[in-house]
Amino acid sequence: QVQLVESGGGLVQAGGSLRLSCTASRSFVGINALGWYRQAPGKQRELVARITSSGWLNYADSVKGRFTISRNNANNTVYLQMNSLKSEDTAVYYCYAHWDYGLDAWGQGTLVTVSS
Repeated sequence: QVQLVESGGGLVQAGGSLRLSCTASRSFVGINALGWYRQAPGKQRELVARITSSGWLNYADSVKGRFTISRNNANNTVYLQMNSLKSEDTAVYYCYAHWDYGLDAWGQGTLVTVSS
């Protein structure tokens, strides 16, 4: 069993920034991929950003150039730096982790609200 605990969500004005954090209760040794997803009201959950064990990154087109995913193996934490926020970024953000030995985990979600 592993837990992912997110923090950093909140209310921000359009154009502002937030940094989300997600800390795992298990070491990142053996991690295959880490990611951030989001789900807006009435919409399906979508991938926002992903980083693999080899450092390969991919981002949703809607956030490219504005969001940055990073990781700190020393404290088992993955981050999502969000700049130039728009009202359409309003959603519940979830972190995700997948280990090589088949373990998957999701965070509980953190709400990001961007006011225009």
